[in-house]
Amino acid sequence: MIKSMTGFGRCEVADEKRKFTVELKSVNHRYLDVNIKMPKKLNFFESAIRNLLKEYIERGKVDVYITYEDYTEDNYSLKYNAALAAEYLKYLNSMAEEFQLENDIRVSTLSRYPDVFVMEEQDIDEEALWNSLEKALRGACEQFVESRIREGEHLKCDLILKLDELLSCVDFIEERSPQIMKEYRTHLEEKIQELLGDRQIDDARVVTEVTIYADKICVDEETVRLRSHISTAKETLESGGAIGRKLDFIAQEMNREANTILSKANNIEISDVGINLKTGIEKVREQIQNIE
Repeated sequence: MIKSMTGFGRCEVADEKRKFTVELKSVNHRYLDVNIKMPKKLNFFESAIRNLLKEYIERGKVDVYITYEDYTEDNYSLKYNAALAAEYLKYLNSMAEEFQLENDIRVSTLSRYPDVFVMEEQDIDEEALWNSLEKALRGACEQFVESRIREGEHLKCDLILKLDELLSCVDFIEERSPQIMKEYRTHLEEKIQELLGDRQIDDARVVTEVTIYADKICVDEETVRLRSHISTAKETLESGGAIGRKLDFIAQEMNREANTILSKANNIEISDVGINLKTGIEKVREQIQNIE
């Protein structure tokens, strides 16, 4: 099976303490490019997340969105800074004496001074947190891969149809080329006869001219190689796996042969089919860019 580089996956994992939601989206890219958006408190998992994604994805620009909700009520503890409160009180008393002011400091007032009371987050159970996050990640990745496989099958069917159309063009060129040679020889003999009148035509000279012409326009080697490239592309599609780069290389070779055929074409029909070849190969190359 082959995979498209376009995909989507989503998974939500929740228990009595926490909930993770993971979404993956991807588009085409030459390499694997992962962009992760998640709460800062999960940043220490980034390396593990990237390694996990590599188990499922080889190529593509992938955006990963992770949201986290903590349901626990004992996640924070209140800390009282007695030394700091004493410092505040000492300086407030000093101010009251120095400026002869009434000292109206109450406990409720002092407690509102910065850092007298501090909320501290409890130590995180990293293993439990990762177990839940990993479950959500793998669930999203599995759905993501399934969507890529479905799209990949559609791409495969479309590419095989396009490759068959290219084969039809090659068939036409191979069938038409010998006829062009015969037509050229007949036309050449008629021209010579018109010029020489009743005099004898030099068959050797005609053969030489036809051979020279044939050498200039012969595309036998190109059509053989092009047919081979098309066959290899179809076999590669059937083999499956991460074949995008290989198919892209094959398409480049196909385009090279089509360019040569078009440059040698000395017939309007061959030229038209050569243009169709070029157009068809370009469509194939566009679709190949979507394959992992």
